[in-house]
Amino acid sequence: MKYISTRGQAPELTFEEAMLTGLARDGGLYLPAEIPVMSQDEIAALAGLPYEEIAFRVMWPYVSGSFAEEEFKAIIARAYEAFGHDARAPLKQLNENHFLLELFHGPTLAFKDFAMQLIGQLFQVALKRRGDRVTIVGATSGDTGSAAIEAFRGLDAVDVFILFPHGRVSEVQRRQMTTPADSNVHALAVDGDFDDCQAALKDMFNDFDFRDGVKLAGVNSINFARVLAQIVYYFSAAVSLGAPHRKVSFTVPTGNFGDIFAGFLAKRMGLPIDRLVVATNQNDILHRCLSGEGYFKGDTIPSISPSMDIQVSSNFERALYYAYGEDGSAVSQLMDELKNGGFNVSQGTMEALRESFDSGRVSEDETLATIKHTQDHSAELVCPHTAVGIKVAEEHRATDVPMITLATAHPAKFPAAVEKASGEHPPLPSRMSDLYERPERVTRIANDLGALEDHIRRHIAE
Repeated sequence: MKYISTRGQAPELTFEEAMLTGLARDGGLYLPAEIPVMSQDEIAALAGLPYEEIAFRVMWPYVSGSFAEEEFKAIIARAYEAFGHDARAPLKQLNENHFLLELFHGPTLAFKDFAMQLIGQLFQVALKRRGDRVTIVGATSGDTGSAAIEAFRGLDAVDVFILFPHGRVSEVQRRQMTTPADSNVHALAVDGDFDDCQAALKDMFNDFDFRDGVKLAGVNSINFARVLAQIVYYFSAAVSLGAPHRKVSFTVPTGNFGDIFAGFLAKRMGLPIDRLVVATNQNDILHRCLSGEGYFKGDTIPSISPSMDIQVSSNFERALYYAYGEDGSAVSQLMDELKNGGFNVSQGTMEALRESFDSGRVSEDETLATIKHTQDHSAELVCPHTAVGIKVAEEHRATDVPMITLATAHPAKFPAAVEKASGEHPPLPSRMSDLYERPERVTRIANDLGALEDHIRRHIAE
């Protein structure tokens, strides 16, 4: 399998090369040159299998040629052995034809663990084989950072620097990033919002002297390996509800579009997905775009669902690539327009996007009300992001197609908002019960590319 850039001007790479590279040198995002398709019989055969076996069968066509079969199976086994639920991604029924896919049983209590734990193992094997060392820099709105640190902490061949917006993540999210004592991980609190962190990360990748000098690698959802790992739970959930013999729909609370784009690829692979519904909070650029208002940046407004406080959704570029008929030059032009504030989307492209995606927006008050309603009527305590998904899912749920809402984080990651809505303080799992007592290690830093690059250069392999 070869990988190509959404902007069409970067060389084709293998899976391993694309994974270690992250962002293409033309500024684009890597995608497989062809999307492998699974037959109905192959999808049906996934029923009842362990999650790890489903993961192998779904992902193998993407990675073959870079890893041996038994090697890849061992990587998958190590990636998920620390999860707190044997099903890895269990389904719970909320009400008639509405199901919750719990994606928070990993080490940092968020869906990012599914991808990051796998990437950590993939990097370890690939770098050991190459005898190489890399510097990973990530930008996070809350969950990616802690998942990346947990996946790469203590590894010999990797230095990890995580940029997060100062004062704009929950206390649990912050402490998960700032309390690990391993010398190879560094938490950087940036004076700005998530979009500032994400822009700085992209600027680092486009500064080729810096990029090559520190051997920069990325594990944000710009890295296709992240998206690949997330495809798996769409298959495991859909098959549990009768796929491929019945259709299912998914609602995904999302800010950066990576998680729902994984669902788009699952559909392209042959999974009978009826609708993919984008759920946004008040930072609703995706909902506005899918409603025909164009893709224009606004001000990022802090919310009780901070992982979605994003105005520039990186992975939307991948969806645009397919909506524009895989025209890299068209995507490149749009991304240039985005630098000046945004762009309009052509009618034909909107029709292509709407073939797969619906969307909805949820206010802060509606989020709180949904947490309370879900507690009262389904006996489930959910995080604010999941509540956003549940509210939008109820607005789009059909009577004849099961709706699956992705529960993206454990409620204990956002205790203040959950307690405000429900009156119940969500406890951390026992393995994290001392999180508030652990000493923190963090550097506050200006939103300045030069300052960030200088700090990273000085602290590599301390």
